[in-house]
Amino acid sequence: MTLDVAALADGMTQSVPLVKTLGITFASVSPDGTEVVADLPDRPDLHNHVGGPHAGAMFSLGETASGGVVLAAFGAQLADAVPLAVNAQIAYRKLAVGDVRATAKLARPVADVVAELAAGTRPEFDVAIAITRGDGAVAAEMTVTWTLRPNR
Repeated sequence: MTLDVAALADGMTQSVPLVKTLGITFASVSPDGTEVVADLPDRPDLHNHVGGPHAGAMFSLGETASGGVVLAAFGAQLADAVPLAVNAQIAYRKLAVGDVRATAKLARPVADVVAELAAGTRPEFDVAIAITRGDGAVAAEMTVTWTLRPNR
């Protein structure tokens, strides 16, 4: 069972108050939950010294989109495990101005991660994120490594 975009947005804004603070919205979630698209509005209070979104706001957008993938793809496992980000890398490629969009994609099959969790291990998996400007140019590329820590 995957979430529709409204349920995903509701779950993320309730569990992560920063999502609401930054004004991050969710544009789509794939039927299998392995891809989530999230948007950060162009707001002056989020700007940096060159008039675009602050690097920290862009990072938060990407991490939020990756968390959306975790919630959408592994929602059924969250009664048995806690999702935790264990590592993140970001490369800023082009100046971002205006609204920005993060497209996050799970890099491993859901079934493989679920099987590892069911076997009693603590699976790790990457979510790759492209943050794009309004003209479609990639402003940043990011990878967040997540784990599902089994409840004890």
